[in-house]
Amino acid sequence: MQKDRIVNFISRFVKKQAERCTTSWGEPLVGFADAYHPEIQNLKNRISPAHGLPQEVLPDAKTVIVYFVPFTKELADTNRHLGELASPEWALAYEETNAMFKELNSALIKELESMGFAGRVAPQTSTFDTNTLISGWSHRHFAWAAGLGTFGINNMLITKKGCCGRYNSIVTNVETEHGKPQTEENCLYKRNGKCGVCMKRCPSGALTPEGFARHKCQEILLKNAAIYNSFGTSYTDADGNSVSSGSDVCGKCVAGVPCSFTSL
Repeated sequence: MQKDRIVNFISRFVKKQAERCTTSWGEPLVGFADAYHPEIQNLKNRISPAHGLPQEVLPDAKTVIVYFVPFTKELADTNRHLGELASPEWALAYEETNAMFKELNSALIKELESMGFAGRVAPQTSTFDTNTLISGWSHRHFAWAAGLGTFGINNMLITKKGCCGRYNSIVTNVETEHGKPQTEENCLYKRNGKCGVCMKRCPSGALTPEGFARHKCQEILLKNAAIYNSFGTSYTDADGNSVSSGSDVCGKCVAGVPCSFTSL
């Protein structure tokens, strides 16, 4: 089946890349979202008018392949200490994972072409608006539409393998069975008002029951970027200019929380 071939390809690629990187990853989760699902077609209203749609990336788009690559518990443990700074291991993992995604997407496009299909990466994938701090292509929302998980109070998508990891996606014209958004909350706080550990872990106070304060979060990210400037930087603005001097990371709200590696 096409779906099995794609899932196996992604799994093998991530495992092989881990052999030559400092960072190790867990087994990926792969989802398939309907490019024309109403929730996807509504992303310009839900997120931003500048948010891309699958048909803008590939005119005959049918599916958005989205994948979650979990970090390891060992990596998460390095980032559990208190304070504003992320661990250097976390900063390196952030950059190595983003670099791995670029290679994986290129390889996956070739694999899709060998199957007789097309694949494209959204041009907004590595950019975000430096004023609103909103991405023009939210991998997490595509993962949500594909049924991989639900959003936690930490603004992360909590999957059956938790939220401690990173997402990426590709648009393709492969026709296959699609997932659907989950109806039951994976976040304990949203489900019954319990937990809230991520809010306590957040060094900037950006996480509250009322919502996510992006600019407070960004202050911490830039403090880390100023220190971790030897690993590169993954994101640019719409003009291709780097948005920070280094690795704008934190990760305290996904490392050392109950939903780090499971959906409770």
